[in-house]
Amino acid sequence: MTQILPVERFANVRTPFYYYNTNILRQTLAAINEETAKYGNYFVHYAVKANANLKVLKVINEAGLGIDCVSGGEIQQVLKAGFPANKIVFAGVGKSDWEIELGLDEGIFCFNVESIPELEVINEIAGQKGKKADVCFRINPNVGAHTHANITTGLAENKFGIAMEDMEKLINLAKTLDNINFRGLHFHIGSQILEMDDFVALSNRINELQDKLESAGINIEIINVGGGLGIDYADPVANPIPNFKDYFATYNKHLKLRPGQTVHFELGRAVVGQCGALITKVNYVKSNTLQKFDNDEEAGVKKFVIVDAGMTDLIRPALYDAHHKTYNISSDEPEETYDVVGPICESSDVFDKGIQLNKTKRGDLIAMLSAGAYGEIMASQYNCRTLPIGYTSDEL
Repeated sequence: MTQILPVERFANVRTPFYYYNTNILRQTLAAINEETAKYGNYFVHYAVKANANLKVLKVINEAGLGIDCVSGGEIQQVLKAGFPANKIVFAGVGKSDWEIELGLDEGIFCFNVESIPELEVINEIAGQKGKKADVCFRINPNVGAHTHANITTGLAENKFGIAMEDMEKLINLAKTLDNINFRGLHFHIGSQILEMDDFVALSNRINELQDKLESAGINIEIINVGGGLGIDYADPVANPIPNFKDYFATYNKHLKLRPGQTVHFELGRAVVGQCGALITKVNYVKSNTLQKFDNDEEAGVKKFVIVDAGMTDLIRPALYDAHHKTYNISSDEPEETYDVVGPICESSDVFDKGIQLNKTKRGDLIAMLSAGAYGEIMASQYNCRTLPIGYTSDEL
């Protein structure tokens, strides 16, 4: 599969590393802008937790997107990349004082508040600085999503957000605080969602909540529906651009907005997931003879491709049992069946089992696609390993 990626450019690059195709990234951003332009009041904030590579961020900034941050470090990184502070929304269930101070000092767009104690702390810190903080309240809509349990965020059992039953009380409290400017509601039900019915369900719940608030004489300016749109991990070559058309059209059809309201989105994986690949080198190919039992005619052999990348470089398979489409980009020989594993001293350091790869030998390059989101950013130095470097196609 040598045509998948420009393997000739990788000869002198130390592995493992991340490779970001900026052509795919720019096409993705253009598709987002084309679809949101149809509606006029739709604004997308890129969720930087998916990928904070500075070179990737600069391409996203060129496309005019805003930013969704969940830490002070992310705010500092996006400001370094050139994003204006007034396009930053700051979410997160456990904001530290210094992070709140940073957001206030920089003049960010708004804080997505997740509890009464957090609201009180923001009000106190803003008062000390003589500022007024713009806030939206993250409401837990108790809407499930068809995705992995570890990335579902909209159920009552999850740690995120404020209970619907407390929403009106919190809004009324905010109106009594001198240093708080309440602007709207924020939601997020999960990640890697491919069924539009999940977004229909969220829209219906938001409509119910808006009706309730309106009957109480409460009008809001901002509706933030979060993100969650998934990508095609099974066939990323054929489907490099997510289904933005149906995603935005679903909200346009089902979300009942009031005059003057704006809708904000926080897309992460859908923006950067398909532009990235993890490139790793084969250290060894080994075969293990399987144990033979009395009723077996033959024992069989299991072949392992042992690469120099591990769960420290791409943790998703170990953490979520995720699967990345994997190719041997150095070989055009007939396919064989392998388990692809890393060098980390953990049994969970396995990328995939029983997959077909072109016949593989020591020194071949293996590419794991759809790794632009939650890949490089989640890398660790467990086993004292070096963090992988991320390169763009503009460099290599």
